[in-house]
Amino acid sequence: MPYRIGVDIGGTFTDFALFDEAKRAMTIHKRLTTPADPSTAVLEGIATLLGDHRVAVSDVDAVVHGTTLVTNAVIERRGAATGMLATEGFMDIPDMRLELRYDMFDLRLKYPPPVVPRYMRAEVSERISYEGDVQTPLDIDDARAAIQGLIDAHGIEALAVCFLHSYLDARHEDAVKELCIREFPDLHVSTSSEVFPQMREYERWTTAMINAYTQPMFDRYLRRLEKGLDELGITGCFYMMTSNGGTVTPDIARRFPVRMMESGPAAGALMSAHHGRLLEIPDVLSFDMGGTTAKGALVRGHAPLKKYEMEVARVHEFKKGSGLLVKVPVIDMIEIGAGGGSIAEADDRGLIRVGPRSAGADPGPACYGRGGTQATLTDANVVLGYLDPDFFLGGEMHLDRAAAEYAITEHVAKPLGLTLTRAAWGIHEIIDEDVARAFRIHASERGFDYRGCSMVAFGGSGPVHAAGVARKLRIRRVVFPLAAGVMSALGLLVSPLSFEVLRSNLVFLDDLNDDWVERYLRLPVDEACGYLIGAGVPESDIEVTLRLDMRYHGQGYEIEVTLPTDAGPGLAGVADLRPRLQEMFEARYAEVFSEVLLEESLEVMNWKVEATGPETAAAEGYGISGAGEGGSSASGKASAGTARKGTRPAYFPEAGDFVEATVYDRMALAPGTGISGPALIEERESTCVIGSADTARIDAHHNLIVDLAAGPTETPAEAGEAVSA
Repeated sequence: MPYRIGVDIGGTFTDFALFDEAKRAMTIHKRLTTPADPSTAVLEGIATLLGDHRVAVSDVDAVVHGTTLVTNAVIERRGAATGMLATEGFMDIPDMRLELRYDMFDLRLKYPPPVVPRYMRAEVSERISYEGDVQTPLDIDDARAAIQGLIDAHGIEALAVCFLHSYLDARHEDAVKELCIREFPDLHVSTSSEVFPQMREYERWTTAMINAYTQPMFDRYLRRLEKGLDELGITGCFYMMTSNGGTVTPDIARRFPVRMMESGPAAGALMSAHHGRLLEIPDVLSFDMGGTTAKGALVRGHAPLKKYEMEVARVHEFKKGSGLLVKVPVIDMIEIGAGGGSIAEADDRGLIRVGPRSAGADPGPACYGRGGTQATLTDANVVLGYLDPDFFLGGEMHLDRAAAEYAITEHVAKPLGLTLTRAAWGIHEIIDEDVARAFRIHASERGFDYRGCSMVAFGGSGPVHAAGVARKLRIRRVVFPLAAGVMSALGLLVSPLSFEVLRSNLVFLDDLNDDWVERYLRLPVDEACGYLIGAGVPESDIEVTLRLDMRYHGQGYEIEVTLPTDAGPGLAGVADLRPRLQEMFEARYAEVFSEVLLEESLEVMNWKVEATGPETAAAEGYGISGAGEGGSSASGKASAGTARKGTRPAYFPEAGDFVEATVYDRMALAPGTGISGPALIEERESTCVIGSADTARIDAHHNLIVDLAAGPTETPAEAGEAVSA
């Protein structure tokens, strides 16, 4: 009986999912993350999950893993001592950035420093022109001396090789890498032409530097995991999720750790799209809140919006341009420093400030009883009655309500002259507003009208806050999937193997000849498919998606055009699309900029290839072990009575006080069951909070669908229109 395991590491908890392919059943688990060595929680959790459910290690076919370890290493500057080789005269490009200000009127702007400081960079005599011609041959002795100098002076473990125009001709960067393999075998080397071969030096070089900076740390982490899995006796395949939602082998992950920066959150966004397809909801807001951060993603037409750049280590949370720009394929997400561990305190203005600092897993919120003394969001939710201290993690972990009350009183209520209840509600409400504001900004920047969408909410803290956030956004329907508290781990098991390759090669559309497919697409297609074939995917099972970045001549930036073909590695039929390329570009241009067409020649700038393997068995559907066993599944006849656990006082702002809320066992709710608020629906990993006038039902897929009541400024008709949309 084959099994697959998904593991997602969060800032506070590590989530697990075990999929039985024969029974199409999913079993879940959650435990505290071990910040000192995240692999410890991973290995202990896998052992516990297999032991509790009597699964033989020999039956595990695959382990799929997602983690934000790479992102955290960049933010916290915990990478390796890294050097950089640059073309002579150009080593200051990482400091010059794009020469853009993210705030025009702030005279004291700050930017995150490059991961490779200037004193750890060296210049090499070489030069390739923008047309790909060698202007100055590489001085290999100069490169050897520069590398040895960086090792002697700074003890570098990693090296980023960043030469001008290497995306067109990588011979000089390749020669330096071969030199390192031959003479400096212990050095981790990343060349910009290999990591992401796109024009524009700053973005390409920063990406290569971050890749090199995180390579030694990530390699050691993967080796610990592989060794631990081997000691457990697991001999199945081990995969890592990338930022674009695909999965790759450890060897690829080692070469390109920069592609793992958003691997865990990407899985959650993919699951939101998956639920949207099941429910026939094409446009969805994906809302994930865990113990440390909240993430939002936009799903349009059943697919998460994607992009080819992201910012990390922003010095200003919501200001685009205030971070390090990384060029990798990634699901387009907004990240907010808001989670269960977000620390609340009174600021200098006499107001409540919550986050972005987090208590994390160690020591954690005050109510965890692990030494934490500062007030956090989880402490507030315990005081407000949303979380049952005796049923946290299904009763495995007891929460100390008295410690939560003391922390909020001392750090928030007393300094601001508030009652305990008002202070706790203020903490909760500030987080809701922060998340809603981030969603508004993210959606408006992308021209996404979310008012007719549904929200899919998950994560350990997401179900507690989703209704409040949705109400602020005037979204009237929220979907809480079963096992929402570990949904990113489930998403890891739904995602197929995939890899994306981008190559820059600027060419006028009119200059494309009959051989344009072989000349510009064959190399990236072979590269992308080669990674999957090397992982054991048959060539006949690989699907290839082709995208072109195009623009009018003279424009500074381009738009993406997806070619309407389900091509395979052979690229059959793609050449026939040549006469339609201008028409497809103009249609896409009109979508983005309205009907503004210019009398200029068209250019193709980037050639993008995504190779994808076959869907996993979990993508075809599954059930959660133990779900819905307490009642009939006949729609409209199921009763909530058998799932009722009792009542608990909880604070609801519409009532202005604590009211008795009915508490239900989520796992005992059968399809067809209807529920009216106020209610608290508990499962082991999370709790769904349903407002006083809201209604909920369990659908055929065991999702909890909540229809929110009209707000005080809306008419019932307006709310109905939002729901029907």
